Amino acid sequence: MHMSDGLLDARTAVLFAVVAIAGLAVALVRARADLDDRTAPMAGLVAAFVFAAQMINFPVLPGVSGHLLGGALAAILAGPWVGALCVAIVLVVQSLLFADGGLTMIGANITNMALIGTAVGYLVALALRKVATRSRAGLLVTAFIAAWVNTVVAACGFLVEYAIGGAAGFGLATVSVAMIGVHCLIGLGEGLITAATVGAVASARPDLVHLLRGARREEVAR
Repeated sequence: MHMSDGLLDARTAVLFAVVAIAGLAVALVRARADLDDRTAPMAGLVAAFVFAAQMINFPVLPGVSGHLLGGALAAILAGPWVGALCVAIVLVVQSLLFADGGLTMIGANITNMALIGTAVGYLVALALRKVATRSRAGLLVTAFIAAWVNTVVAACGFLVEYAIGGAAGFGLATVSVAMIGVHCLIGLGEGLITAATVGAVASARPDLVHLLRGARREEVAR
């Protein structure tokens, strides 16, 4: 969800800008272990796909839009650290070039989508890795669940931020119902797109799917 300027007070915006910077600094250091000549092109493709997917927005409240996040997709394909960086880059470009998400809210947006969304999506996928590596159907189910949970939990991240320093004048209960309701539905679409994309990549090049590293090709092709 893209947050526009003015949704959070200045103190809260600065707080989550610090959180975003710290999280991305850790991701940048850890991502070096996952990037090589084989995986770097995948990271670029993931970023491009997430960028395109996030351009489709659904209004939730004035100043708040819902859309596909791509955190679980990025984490499953490129790993959690590289995935977080991919989503963060997309958010910065969208904010600077397309005014999609306010500049003062960039820290909160990165925290929700690049950090929380990617981390939660990967942790869910990791918890279901035995299911994912057992068969193609298991991989698709894992990708769907990870994407749906990532979307809803990222929306909850926004609610926490709004509870700390919301400045838009909406009651927390009103915001909560709107955000969770819309993102439960968006999560279904994100789950289907994530499952289809991960399944397609795994069928052609399972070695490029971070979650499947170490699994035999025939296991994920069944």
